[in-house]
Amino acid sequence: MPNDDPARELGELLLWHKQRSGRSYEQLARKTFVSRSSLHRYCSGKAVPGAFAIVERIAQACDATGEQLDELYRVWKRATRGRSCPESGVEADADRPAPDASDRLPDITSAPAPTSSTVPTSSTVLGGGHHRAGIVVGALALAVMLLVVLTGSTNVPVTSGPDSRPQAVSGPSWVLPPTPVPSELFGATVNSDTGQMPTFQLGTVRFWDPGTRWAQIHRGPGEFNWATLDRLVGAANEAGLPVLFVIGGTPRWAAPNAPAMPYGDGSRAAAPDDLAVWDEFVTALATRYRGRIESYELWVMGNDRHFYDDALERLVEMTERGNRIIKSVDPKAKVLCPGMGRLWTPEGAAVMQQFARLGGYHHCDAASIKLFQRTASDPPETMLELIDTVDRVMHEAGVHPVLWNTGTTYDIPLQQPLDRQRATDYAVRFYLVGLIGYKANLRRMYFYNWGGTKIPIVLQAVGGAPTEAALAVEQLQRWLAHASVTSCGHGAAMHLPDNVWQCAFVLREPGGSRSAVIRWTSQGTAVTDVGTATTVHRLDGTVTPVQPGSTIEIAERPVLLRSS
Repeated sequence: MPNDDPARELGELLLWHKQRSGRSYEQLARKTFVSRSSLHRYCSGKAVPGAFAIVERIAQACDATGEQLDELYRVWKRATRGRSCPESGVEADADRPAPDASDRLPDITSAPAPTSSTVPTSSTVLGGGHHRAGIVVGALALAVMLLVVLTGSTNVPVTSGPDSRPQAVSGPSWVLPPTPVPSELFGATVNSDTGQMPTFQLGTVRFWDPGTRWAQIHRGPGEFNWATLDRLVGAANEAGLPVLFVIGGTPRWAAPNAPAMPYGDGSRAAAPDDLAVWDEFVTALATRYRGRIESYELWVMGNDRHFYDDALERLVEMTERGNRIIKSVDPKAKVLCPGMGRLWTPEGAAVMQQFARLGGYHHCDAASIKLFQRTASDPPETMLELIDTVDRVMHEAGVHPVLWNTGTTYDIPLQQPLDRQRATDYAVRFYLVGLIGYKANLRRMYFYNWGGTKIPIVLQAVGGAPTEAALAVEQLQRWLAHASVTSCGHGAAMHLPDNVWQCAFVLREPGGSRSAVIRWTSQGTAVTDVGTATTVHRLDGTVTPVQPGSTIEIAERPVLLRSS
């Protein structure tokens, strides 16, 4: 059944196409000559484009098929029926007031996903379009199209003067001198208290769920139960895996009237009534595990009331005190500021921004952020929009901390599991997104999680064999074991089709250095030139020779193209 609000239905469809494409509002604005603010209003259903040409350009920039364009046209017609103004529901860009601080927060929306009756399927083929031709017939329609192309809006007059379109820039998203890919990029949160560790290759592990919350260890003033954490830290040390330990979940006895966390152990989502209790635990923890725990995350999630429902100033003070104590006991330890999630929402980004303005990021070595897709079935590349969000918030606050991605969203266990092929593709691309984010100071990616099975992508159940997804992640690490990354980017800027992504490397081998690229699509397939490559390496371990200058079909599973 069609949505009762066709404007909302159109917004849901446009947002679905945007998320599927993996492009940010900034990228779509450059491709469509429509302002970011207008794109955001269209995708949230707050405005309806006055000309279908705008809808068509947005959809084509997202690689929509002919039948998908037909569906968009039908919904657009319903949304514009009976409306007298070209862009209903909002004022023209030229008339909008200057943005305040909240307007400068990220271009994000919480619109729900389209209903099954309107979501285009991957089985649609090019076709249709007879009605679209009708809207551009006649002098008036042609004039409207020209106006849109020149200005990106249907209500701004065409004037002579400089070309106001964005600059056309050719080149990768970023280029660096060859920079070694750290093994610690490849992390996972361990979700088992058995002491078992992953049996496939990883670079680091994080402890939060396996019976190691603050409330589970600190049983009373001066009373600690270290048994579970001793077992886990010992196993990780034996496996050569650096440990990131999360401090969070105040014991009930230390904050009896505070809101509870969503756990059965009495953990409280607030600071203790007396911060001396915090000091006691951090001191005991850092002293016991000096040189054995590499890094400490000073709260699991600071901008989600499930995990912290207290004054932000208290969290900043806990961060300052925790950092000072840990550094005094173990100067080599790394300290992470409290985790920040919910970054798809303005509220989540606003709390992170306020934490920065209060000086919180001056008291840690890195910022903990939670990168994840809106839904597990969205392409991993959509997480790059959150990296842009974090970069803008930090820039406005005048801080530029190193970033570690340490988790996901609270409702991840409620999301549907991915099929075998997509789980494998997405697990590998999760870490490749970490490489793409290198220029924005992103250094580590902790997959959530290892050991659990009630999540969309399972790497390995406790006591079981690694899944195909885990083995593919291991193969990616083999490819990059002696690699230095030099650039990452996608689409036309890399002289590639729009849906193709690429990171370039120098491989240092006994016989000398070799150049290589890892290439994949965010969705679908594309044919590309192999350049100087002589072999194609696949995640199942197979290697195929190719002739330099020949072509190859790239799909959603990454491949390594290696030169001799």
